[in-house]
Amino acid sequence: MRSRDLRLLPKAELHLHLLGALRATTLAELAASEGIPVRDPRLFADFDEFQQCFQDAFRLTAARPENLRRLVREVIADAAADGVVWVQPHFDPYFYTPLGSPDEVMELVLDEADSASREYGVGFGLTMAASRHTEAEVAEERARFAARYAGRGVHALGLTGNDTVAPAAVFANAFKIARDGGLTAAPHAGELAGADSVRAVVEELGATRVAHGIRAAEDPAVLAFLVERDVTLDVCLTSNVLLGVTASIESHPLPALLAAGVRCSLGADDPLMFDKGLYDEYSLARDGLGLSDEQLAAIARTSLETSDAPADLVASGLAGVDAWLRADDEPAQERG
Repeated sequence: MRSRDLRLLPKAELHLHLLGALRATTLAELAASEGIPVRDPRLFADFDEFQQCFQDAFRLTAARPENLRRLVREVIADAAADGVVWVQPHFDPYFYTPLGSPDEVMELVLDEADSASREYGVGFGLTMAASRHTEAEVAEERARFAARYAGRGVHALGLTGNDTVAPAAVFANAFKIARDGGLTAAPHAGELAGADSVRAVVEELGATRVAHGIRAAEDPAVLAFLVERDVTLDVCLTSNVLLGVTASIESHPLPALLAAGVRCSLGADDPLMFDKGLYDEYSLARDGLGLSDEQLAAIARTSLETSDAPADLVASGLAGVDAWLRADDEPAQERG
């Protein structure tokens, strides 16, 4: 019996960084056309070098409006190829001052996304990316900006970067602004910092989705807390292994998280650096962790149900998950 085709499983991508999703081939093409030397994005020794890869992607996509448009369109095209029906990258237009004001950049991204979404049949939204490496006032500015776009393309406030550099409490007011504006609280935590950082973003920031969060597995009390609060972890398998958060795929805590009753989705995080898309992450969960099709379908359901996608898109996606599980035991063999 062959496994069902994971590309045909409808899913949402909730843990993806727009810059980190630039195609490696596009990075090389843009570097050649702009005359800007770049490093190999797959060669990084630690988290700091990993962060530097974002700077190369930024310099190239900020060089011209059409480069940023290309990034958006290709992210949506790649999502469609992986069976994604809703993609919601983290993004901060304030970084793109070479291309105009934050509003002008946001409108450019949303305009291109609208066109590409209709072409590829993939819903698109954004998570505004505040950073732990900035002051509280900067995060609050991002939150106010994001709230102005609530319902117009921005759906959540994130908190990116090294989660050991500042405690969650520093950003409490920013996330209050976001929640009051109708946005989902979806910060990073539990990657480089431990289980207490996961509890903190829920208690202090009102997080209902946590990007990464896997180190919650180190504390059974935090696991029980996440289940009680119905908090979802947006987990990135390849990222966790390549950045040394977990020693190997075999030792990844995703199965333990699921067994504890914690709802989890899967995300690709930064395909530019990790060379994996969301289809690959689901395949790794199947082949590296031994998750069944029923478990993978449950993860896809979680990704849809906890997403910020429109209700009709969620409903059609969930129906598609049910249809995928009902498929014959010997479907067409998976591609690539």
